[in-house]
Amino acid sequence: MMNFAVKTLANAGALLVAIWLVQDITLTGDSTGKKALSLILVALIFGLVNFFVKPVVQILTLPLFILTLGLITLVVNALMLMLTSWLADQFDLNFHVEGFWTAVLGGLIISIVSWALNVVLPDGD
Repeated sequence: MMNFAVKTLANAGALLVAIWLVQDITLTGDSTGKKALSLILVALIFGLVNFFVKPVVQILTLPLFILTLGLITLVVNALMLMLTSWLADQFDLNFHVEGFWTAVLGGLIISIVSWALNVVLPDGD
């Protein structure tokens, strides 16, 4: 359970950095509390998308992964971020990613920040 909470907080932090750095990734809300709650819920959705959908997509794109020497990972991460944005819209959360190239940049930022946070934060296994 502790590991799940740490991963969710790392996702929330990474999403927050991407929202802060990329103009077309937005999180809106009436108050800071609503924004924080939306951010945590979006981080949960992002974690679930990465847990359930991403492995299937990675297996399906394995030949492209080999052909592009791993650069297709940027596209897969962008698609996971766009799927998270669509799901957040379905759940009436105020998180939006505008366009594919914005998602590529956001996915790159989220990957780097998540990696750094997972190195620093404790692993609660």
